Amino acid sequence: MGVPECLCQSTSTKGGRLRLSWICLVAVMVVLTGCASADYKWGWTVLSPLTKAGQDNLSFLATGFGITIGVSLSAISLSLIAGLGLAFLMLSSRPTVRGITRSFVEAVRAVPILVMLLWVYYGLPVISGIVLDRFVSGVLALALCDCVFEAEIFRAGIQSVPKSQREGGAALGLSPYQRARLIILPQAIRYILPAIGNQFVYILKMSSLVSVIGLADLTRRATELNVNLYRPLEVYTVLILEYLLLIIVISYAVSRLERYLWRHQADERTRS
Repeated sequence: MGVPECLCQSTSTKGGRLRLSWICLVAVMVVLTGCASADYKWGWTVLSPLTKAGQDNLSFLATGFGITIGVSLSAISLSLIAGLGLAFLMLSSRPTVRGITRSFVEAVRAVPILVMLLWVYYGLPVISGIVLDRFVSGVLALALCDCVFEAEIFRAGIQSVPKSQREGGAALGLSPYQRARLIILPQAIRYILPAIGNQFVYILKMSSLVSVIGLADLTRRATELNVNLYRPLEVYTVLILEYLLLIIVISYAVSRLERYLWRHQADERTRS
């Protein structure tokens, strides 16, 4: 049994979207170039890899990759764990637990990420007495805002698993934990992986907000360089390219993982 046709079409669609993203970006750059004032003096040489100054400036911008990737990976990892826990609480057989969890999800979902970031960095230490550094504050704020969305994704994925699968696991004498780990989650993840990938891209883009608390991510580095060079069009165009590069890599990795999981499932069915 091969990869489902719908998955092949989905992967093809994703590849088309990536190519379209590149085309749109080039078109926007061309339009910006054409719309620029006639007396505007372009300064691409300050970011040219062919000059020493350009190499130094590009190297300075690239130093933000580590923080951006680190914050995004840490936040998505933490939000996945918290989201999975919240999903099981929302599916609890106890109405009180479901009600409290639902209230928490709705409350956090209503808070803008920037507001949450500022509250965690400036307000949480006042309440808890614990001073959090910029990196931890950024990760915690992003994870808090994202975990409620991950919870809804996991809940939908778990509920999509046929009830007969759970009943079959119970008939085999598996504990609730074993049923979740061996039967429910492996099937649910195959269906929710695209949604999780979209949330990763979302968190990657929203990580640019950590620059407001002084964290030296890509956006902060671009802002600092622009203050020195005063070349906003050139500097922020390179910043767009940096984020686009990261998002393309993530989209490609998620697509490959999705295909691998479906092929693995098909191989298992063939062997059985």
